[in-house]
Amino acid sequence: MKVGFTIGKFAPFHKGHELLIQKGIEEMEEFYVVVYDTPQFNIDVETKRKWIENKFPTAKLLYAFDSPKQYGLDKKSVEIQMQYLSKIIEGIPVNYFYSSEEYGKYVANYLHISHVLVDKARLEVPISATKIRQNIERYKKFIDKEVYDDYRKCIRDNKEKVYER
Repeated sequence: MKVGFTIGKFAPFHKGHELLIQKGIEEMEEFYVVVYDTPQFNIDVETKRKWIENKFPTAKLLYAFDSPKQYGLDKKSVEIQMQYLSKIIEGIPVNYFYSSEEYGKYVANYLHISHVLVDKARLEVPISATKIRQNIERYKKFIDKEVYDDYRKCIRDNKEKVYER
């Protein structure tokens, strides 16, 4: 059975993420999406879940709370992240990992599965969540209206919390 998965912060969920998940769903018999909790972006997991489920109701969602804060592609960081991710997908017979990032090959190698690289050069969908976070108005064409509205609310709510301090 072909079982694939991807991981992401989805902060915010954009057309590049959609492309990645769509390819996984089309090519796999089962496809999982691991949604990382990212309090630093002030977008709760429930909001991200809604975005993904509305677009891809057949995707199986898993949640990653309290993930390690150590990131990087050095051996120690990869080991820490992979031990954490292995617990999230434990018991699921994944054999494909989908990503559009350099770290994808590290995930696949660690898990001894195949890596499917999707649009790494950002030719099909020339966007990243980082760009959207930097200027949502300029890049709003790369996110659905629901995501745009929710994300703007998250930004407003976060500003209000900062002002209350």
